Amino acid sequence: MKYEIEYIEKIAKIVADNQLTEITLEDGEQAIVIRKETNVVAATPVVAPVPASISALSTPSVSAQKEEKPSVQSKGTPVVSPMVGAFYAAPAPGAKPFVKVGDVVSAGQVVCIVEAMKLMNEIETEVSGKITEICVEDGQSVEYGQVLMYVE
Repeated sequence: MKYEIEYIEKIAKIVADNQLTEITLEDGEQAIVIRKETNVVAATPVVAPVPASISALSTPSVSAQKEEKPSVQSKGTPVVSPMVGAFYAAPAPGAKPFVKVGDVVSAGQVVCIVEAMKLMNEIETEVSGKITEICVEDGQSVEYGQVLMYVE
């Protein structure tokens, strides 16, 4: 099967116009695949939280500050994403997760994967301790510096 450029361009336009991500045309042993790459970053807009009132921000009470600090510290040391990508709790779909809440980990142990640009990047913890919280869902898009989990 021999494809002409105009024919391929028409198929590519169909993919774009119909919000398709991929189309495959086969004829015997020959095939053509037209794939539209999607940008993971654009799929997850970041929205800054809006404060309830400006006056509450300008004069925080001392007791409110004391209440907030212990809850953050009690979670432990954060394991943050070193890049933008997709978070995976397990090495493969359907496999046992690297860690779960309550597991004890050692410094340098792989705790998850962040996929960026089709590369699987193993994320290691820098501290030893117990996993107290996993902050993202499997397959969720994550940002640079986003907390993935806490180790206490």
